[in-house]
Amino acid sequence: MIDIINPDMTVLQLLRRLALPAAGLVLLSIPSAFAQEHAPAGDITSQDEIKQFCTNIAEPARDQRYLLQKQELEKLRADIDARMEEMDKRKAEYQDWLKRRDDFLKQAEAGLTEIYRKMKPDAAALQLQDMKIEVASAVIMRLGPRQSSLILNEMDPEKAAVIASVIASASDPNTSKDPS
Repeated sequence: MIDIINPDMTVLQLLRRLALPAAGLVLLSIPSAFAQEHAPAGDITSQDEIKQFCTNIAEPARDQRYLLQKQELEKLRADIDARMEEMDKRKAEYQDWLKRRDDFLKQAEAGLTEIYRKMKPDAAALQLQDMKIEVASAVIMRLGPRQSSLILNEMDPEKAAVIASVIASASDPNTSKDPS
């Protein structure tokens, strides 16, 4: 205290020297007091306002979310419908192609059978034993029994046995119709 108060100082000098620390002390005490009075009330009001705001927008937000989900589902449904339409077109094209192929095969098989029907058994046997087993079996099955037996008689015995086995399995009712 001796340093601050000097007997030679005037009152004005003393006030100047004490004014700055006093002003600082006053300024420091005001904000903390102000903050203590208003902070809790501000937090409570702020949290109440937040709760009220959230409560007020909950229904509209849910409605908006449902609306967005509904729009997304409608887009997906339209996409699925477009794809289904494309699949139906392709299915129709495939069925048309399959029908034309089956018609052609029937005509080809009928024509092929007619060719072998008019051939001599020994010539037919030579050609049929070099074909795929399934095709040779199909042709022989379509021929009459007398001509089929003559052709099988002219073939290599092993090849004739395999063809006869295929023909027998084709007429077996226990054989699966599924080609796989």
